[in-house]
Amino acid sequence: MLDYFHPFVLPFVLGTIILVGICIWKYIRWYKKFDRLQRTIIRKNMFSWKIIPAIWEAFCEGLLHLRITRKNPILGYMHRSIAFGWFLLIFVGFIETRMTPASSHPFWMAIFYRFFFHEHGTFAGSMFFTNLMDLLLIYVLSGILLAVIKKIYSRALGMKKATKHVVFDRFAKASLWCIFPFRLLSETLTAAIYGNGGFFTQFLADTFNKIFPAGYADSFEYLSWTLYSIALCVFFVTLPFSRYMHIFTEILLIYFRQLGVHEKNERTGYTMYELSACSRCGICIDHCPLNTELNINNVQSVYFLRDLRYKKNNPQIADNCLLCGRCASDCPVNIDLMAIRQQERNKQNFDTDGNYHYLDTVQPFNGIGRVGYFGGCMSHLTPGIPEAMKAIFEAAHERYWYIDENRTICCGRPLLQQGYNQQAADLRRKVTEIIKKSKITMLITSCPICYQSFKKEYKLPIPVVHHTEYIAKLIETGRISVRQDDLKTVYHDPCELGRGCGIYKEPRQILKATTHTVKAKQEGEDSVCCGITLGDTLIDIEQQTKIRDAAIENLMYKKPDVIATACPMCKKAFCHATTLQVKDIAEIVKENLR
Repeated sequence: MLDYFHPFVLPFVLGTIILVGICIWKYIRWYKKFDRLQRTIIRKNMFSWKIIPAIWEAFCEGLLHLRITRKNPILGYMHRSIAFGWFLLIFVGFIETRMTPASSHPFWMAIFYRFFFHEHGTFAGSMFFTNLMDLLLIYVLSGILLAVIKKIYSRALGMKKATKHVVFDRFAKASLWCIFPFRLLSETLTAAIYGNGGFFTQFLADTFNKIFPAGYADSFEYLSWTLYSIALCVFFVTLPFSRYMHIFTEILLIYFRQLGVHEKNERTGYTMYELSACSRCGICIDHCPLNTELNINNVQSVYFLRDLRYKKNNPQIADNCLLCGRCASDCPVNIDLMAIRQQERNKQNFDTDGNYHYLDTVQPFNGIGRVGYFGGCMSHLTPGIPEAMKAIFEAAHERYWYIDENRTICCGRPLLQQGYNQQAADLRRKVTEIIKKSKITMLITSCPICYQSFKKEYKLPIPVVHHTEYIAKLIETGRISVRQDDLKTVYHDPCELGRGCGIYKEPRQILKATTHTVKAKQEGEDSVCCGITLGDTLIDIEQQTKIRDAAIENLMYKKPDVIATACPMCKKAFCHATTLQVKDIAEIVKENLR
């Protein structure tokens, strides 16, 4: 091993040992903080078939960065060229080293290969590897160049805002940007002395020899390799404390997620993996309505996760969020941002005994063979929606029970969003008891907030559907017949229904059957929040209306006659902001029943 040793490798070796040691210590410490159920899931599925999709996702996202590429191809290329390019440099360098006849193969030999092997042709195909390594180095350097451009002028890469970083991030980033230029310089100087470069490094070496007198390369060769080793050391030592911890953590997070581990109401060790898997790419800043419409650009998820990781308690950041899910849909790592927000909003629990006695007067209906309809609190404030649903039930000859017709019953999600976890759980138990005693066969709701709550937070033994799913099925099976009018209709995707529950297809199927639909400027997963939300209690009504007005402007892209939505809160928000007709999909169907 000493045959292939030089003192300049010591910083690299030391940095590698520190990096591995700190990472193992952190990962073990975080794993010990998993709750019992999370550990059981991991032990049960650790060596199951689920490891295959985990490996595939880790490759696609940890190295190729496909999600970022779909959102922003240039930004995706930047991340991919650095991550995948560096991986290939290490992988191909390892193969090249193992194919080289040598008395020993220390692990640092692949990193400093050109310094220790001065001649071509030490094995068959060595020139191919030399040129391939040059090509890969150019690939990585192109990504570094884009990263520098992004820092200077982020709009060149399609980003309005670049992320503000902490001290460790800056040290790690500076050292990362130095690693590959120093490697290029080192291999060029060595090639200038021994002529062992590839197509690119040898070209640079020949140019260097033409410009500078003989002996200059010898004078700076050791220094350049030392600087390369030091840059690697600094990056490795700062990595566990910087945003670059995501390089390894994202792989483990993907593995745990594929095994079936999820966030809890309380923070666990799994949350620490999520916090450290954030690369702080800043994509979540650009599309956040608080940034785009209110110029509030210091509360987005990238800063929220950063402050949590470094234990900077800032309730303003946790509470100042619409919970619209736009950042979560943009996040290339698929971090459960909404769940972590709600963890940090968890208020001190207090006794709720007596708070929900009004529910005791709600008598469970004998719903055997019937479906249950739950309008939700906001539907009572937009009575046209439940009236439309009644007409649709009658047209379909559906036997139903309107659960909250005579008295509003909250599903509990607004409490949960504000951090009153225990109170929300108490309310869910009361409502669950009413629904179970009724013996209904299906629960239908018009409110996406209620729908998401019943779907994800309740444990009901019956199917739960949103009224758009239900109506789409009625039309498809011929239980109701509708006509198509001549009005141009644009559909607004409610946050809780679209990004929250993934329902995009059914509303559009219904509108296609009943109206002439036109597109919004941003729709589907990219839909703009209506701004009138229970998620953020820190912005005032004027700020909410600015966000609402931006959503209206987004819908006016093709000059529609009608704005359609599938959320009573969105409908109520838009009704006060435009002279156009604003209707729920159920109301449109009622008007077009044959």
